[in-house]
Amino acid sequence: MLSWLAPIIVFGLVVLVHELGHFIAAKLTGVYAPRFSIGFGPSLLKRRIGETEYVLAALPLGGYVRMASREDEATAFLEGGSENSATRAANPEDGFDPNAMIPFGPKPIPESRWFESKPLVARLFIMLAGVTMNALLAYGIYVGLLLHSGIPTPIPVASAVVPGKPAALAGIQVGDSITTLNGRPLASWETLLDSIGASAGRPLELGIARHGQTLEVRVTPAAEVVADLRTGVKRTVGRIGMMASEAFTPISVGRAFGAAWALTIDNGSRIFSALGALAHGVGVSDLGGPIAIAQVSVQAARGGIETLLLLVALISINVAVFNLLPIPILDGGQILLNVAETIKGSAFSTRTRERILKGGLLIIGLLFVTVMFNDISRNMQTIVRFFGRIFGS
Repeated sequence: MLSWLAPIIVFGLVVLVHELGHFIAAKLTGVYAPRFSIGFGPSLLKRRIGETEYVLAALPLGGYVRMASREDEATAFLEGGSENSATRAANPEDGFDPNAMIPFGPKPIPESRWFESKPLVARLFIMLAGVTMNALLAYGIYVGLLLHSGIPTPIPVASAVVPGKPAALAGIQVGDSITTLNGRPLASWETLLDSIGASAGRPLELGIARHGQTLEVRVTPAAEVVADLRTGVKRTVGRIGMMASEAFTPISVGRAFGAAWALTIDNGSRIFSALGALAHGVGVSDLGGPIAIAQVSVQAARGGIETLLLLVALISINVAVFNLLPIPILDGGQILLNVAETIKGSAFSTRTRERILKGGLLIIGLLFVTVMFNDISRNMQTIVRFFGRIFGS
């Protein structure tokens, strides 16, 4: 159940919040939005409230919003909708309201309610609302987690020590704080973990704090052969038989809001830097797609609700930054296109828009093929073993 539920929560929440941003902005600016769907595919439940039909669809991976736009047909195809709600009359089985606008009734959509009729500022507001909501989702998660847990300190605390293993033999006890590594202040538990893994058979000098006293211990990591969780390749790493947890310092509400903002900006900046490196071909093989996200989602869910929420925040920021790229079918590309049309003084021709859209689809298609190839390559041994069991039985 977890392998299905965790990816749905992560994918669904992040995309749904993005589309909700567009929907709210459209409503605020007076653009006609006849449909807001939670999920894609066949409708399970639907109800029209006012001029908008709210739908719960079969595939709960996000959602989409229909707006009155001359590009609605292309948007419907890209976002998963199946109707041109800006121009097509309603089907009889959907109900017919003689006082409603298309698609629920015969009344035409007023010119002032179309997306293209709005000034550039209003259109930019609508297009930026999705990424803004994604950023706010991440920010809200960070604020909540900081208020709940506090700020993590770089000092790990031994939460479990296995008898007979190097940590226990060196005298480390549960509750000890690991403060230094080889005479230097410890930056984080990850730093210590990496050093232990790379130091099989080589002694490490650890400084620990216990009940207000400072002690020095020498621990020699034991060599263990483990299999990489992704590739299945076995390698030798160091282990000392100790589990550690982070210590947290309580934080005030004011500091939580400030620290959450810093975290959001910092993660966004890191993603921008990573995208810049990708533009030069660096790190392309490290890109992950739907399979990788699903796997990480399951692992995060197993780590608890806080870990899962952190993953949601990180992916939400990723979606925000990615959608700002100047690729035609993304928000950034649509922003660039609308600005260009405003400068030009008229809309691009249908043929020109089709060519631009196809170019964007080609870029996204190539990216999708790349990430799927990376996902499959990382999981090839698992896939081979899976089919081996099927055909070998």
